Amino acid sequence: MKIAVTGKGGVGKSTLAGILAHLAHRDGKTVLAVDSDPDANLVFALGIPEAERKLIIPISRQTELIEERTGAKLKQFGQIFKLNPEISDIVDKCSYNFHGIHLLVLGAVESGGSGCACPENVFLRNLLTNIILKRDEFVIVDMEAGIEHLGRATAQGVDAMVVVVEPTMQSIATAHSIVELANQIGIGEVRFIGNKIAMESDSTYLKDYLEADKFLGFIPHSEDIRQADKNGASLIDCLDGQLTNIFKAIYQNILTLGKI
Repeated sequence: MKIAVTGKGGVGKSTLAGILAHLAHRDGKTVLAVDSDPDANLVFALGIPEAERKLIIPISRQTELIEERTGAKLKQFGQIFKLNPEISDIVDKCSYNFHGIHLLVLGAVESGGSGCACPENVFLRNLLTNIILKRDEFVIVDMEAGIEHLGRATAQGVDAMVVVVEPTMQSIATAHSIVELANQIGIGEVRFIGNKIAMESDSTYLKDYLEADKFLGFIPHSEDIRQADKNGASLIDCLDGQLTNIFKAIYQNILTLGKI
């Protein structure tokens, strides 16, 4: 199953992706977590200790690898390079195994903009496409706020786009933009998860502005999660019984999307 998690920056995308990755692993699934957000917060949400985090090199910073596969020197203009570089072995070679979860950090291209036709972006786009269309694991992709890395072909392999939204108008506006873009590239299943819900009126507010029947669940505001996030602790280990049940219910609702 392939799930892409997106939403406005700061709404809790990485929190959700990290906890879902752990739940899927505990459910006996082979899990590949892909951090496609330039902020690269998934390492924290998974609870990877600082000493281990330093060992993880984003793909975008692996210059020799990208140059070898694309046949081009980085940061040089006017070059001819391979538009379909060999990437089928990258996950097995470059992912980091943490407690049975395989993590691949794509990283950000530092020049030329996110849409540039440079070797780095071509390599990352092809890699993400291969992961979504060819891999057999339970794949969860922590996306950046937009969905620029998903092309039409890639979108056909995504079982669902999960948009995390908090009860603010800015977050709702971002969600509407994501839905519009997702529809344009053929993602048929777009669902929402409400986060940072402080009172019942917050969930009602979200359902008033977004399709109420598209919500997979609502996550209450949690001081425990906030503190764990501040301390770089494993988020799944800080959940109390109520929160654990809420995330488990969301996970089960996501699994049903693969059967629609």
